This record gives sequence, C-alpha cells and structure tokens, in this order.
Amino acid sequence: MPEVVDHVAVARLYGEPLFSMPQDLYIPPDALEVFLEAFEGPLDLLLYLIRRQNFNILDIPMAGVTRQYLVYVEEIRSRNLELAAEYLLMAAMLIEIKSRMLLPPRKVAAGQEAEDPRAELVRRLLEYERIKLAAARLNAMPQFGRDFLRAQVFIEQSLQPRFPQVSAVDLKEAWAGLLKRASLVQHHRITRAELSVREHMSLVLKKLQGRRFVEFEELFDPSRGAPVLVVTFIALLELAKEILIEITQAELFAPIYVRLAYSPAA
Repeated sequence: MPEVVDHVAVARLYGEPLFSMPQDLYIPPDALEVFLEAFEGPLDLLLYLIRRQNFNILDIPMAGVTRQYLVYVEEIRSRNLELAAEYLLMAAMLIEIKSRMLLPPRKVAAGQEAEDPRAELVRRLLEYERIKLAAARLNAMPQFGRDFLRAQVFIEQSLQPRFPQVSAVDLKEAWAGLLKRASLVQHHRITRAELSVREHMSLVLKKLQGRRFVEFEELFDPSRGAPVLVVTFIALLELAKEILIEITQAELFAPIYVRLAYSPAA
C-alpha cells in the first residue's frame, strides 16, 4: 500500500478505497463537461450580461458586452453548432453596431440628434425584459394542477324524502295478491249490483282524510267480493290520474302506501 497522508482515500472503486490515482487511468474527452448558464436565446444572454454588471441599458458599452458575448458563443459553438447558429447571428449584429459606432455620425438637419446605432437593440432588449418579467409574475401565481387541486365534495341535500316511482308491475303484483285473498273468502254467490266508481273514489278519499299514509291493502275489503275490489282499484287509478292521491314506495319490494296529494295553500 502506498504511503498516504492521514490514510485518506482519494476515491472509491467498487466500494474499495483508492489511496492514489492509477497511472494508466484513461479519461475520455467527453467525461468532464462544464455546464454554462442556461439562456432562452441571444436576447436573454445579452440582458444577463448587462444586468449582471449594472450597465445602463440605454448606454450599452458595446466593446465589453460584445467581448463577453463572443466568449460564451465560442463555448457553445464547440459543443452544439445548431444551438450556436442563432447566437452567431446576434454576434454579427453586435459587431456591426460596434463598427458603426466607430464611424463618424451621419449629418442630420439642424436641431436633430444623430441616430444611435444601438437604438433598435435597446428597444428589443427592453421589450424582451418586460415580457420576461410578466411571464415570471404569471408563473409565480398559483396554478391548478401544479400548486393546488380543486376540492370536490358531494353533499346530498333534500327538503323532503324522495320515494321511488311505483311501476305498473308493482301495482299488478299487489292487485294479484288482493284477488288471491278475495278468492279465499268469497261464497260463489252470483249477484247483480250496480257499483259506482265515483262513489268508491269518495270512499277512498274519506279513508285517507286526516291520515298521513295508508297501506295499499287497507283500502280494499276482500270480504265484499271481487267486484268491489275491481271498482275500488279503478277508483284508485282515477284518483291517481286526477292527481288527487299519491302512491309511493320507500324501496324495492317495500309496502306500497297511498296518501292525499299535497296541495299548497293559496
């Protein structure tokens, strides 16, 4: 083992400490890469160079800014030529502005100021900076899906219970049950009687008067025979048709109830 001060390993290889660098170690050219500051484009880079050194954006020192800009362009051109193309175009513009500033200013009419070669560049930089700051303010605002989620709570509110609608099949089964019970108590006597549907409608309304709910079967009297049951059933259908009664059922296969239809006070 070579002599190492304080026995401090300089590296580890597969978990084993190395106390000196191998002499035959080969490092590929692309193994170490320097990551430069990331910019959105040439204007972003120019604005960064100006603001970092507190230059007056209305009086840009073109020589210093151009020199620093070209250093950055050389770095990215050696690694990514496609990315450097846009930056090279701006570099050519900076060199042109710098060369125009070295020339004597053009003659202008009396009372007018000579055109500054940097004016168009300054305008583009100021406009880009305003857009960049506005985008930063928008990005800082809370965004749905990134900073918060919409709370969804389902609350069922009902002022009165909602009963399921009574189907024709339920009425048919209830009617079949009544006929079956009526057949057990009838005496097979053949008689002739005139039965009024209107009269039985009134009888049903009297039975429901003052009562909250009445079971469907309580409205029928099997001892009076099948004809009375039929007329009573028709009377119920007529009352339901005229919306004078309500036929409800709490749930499937539950008892059927009949009550007077609710009519709000005038």
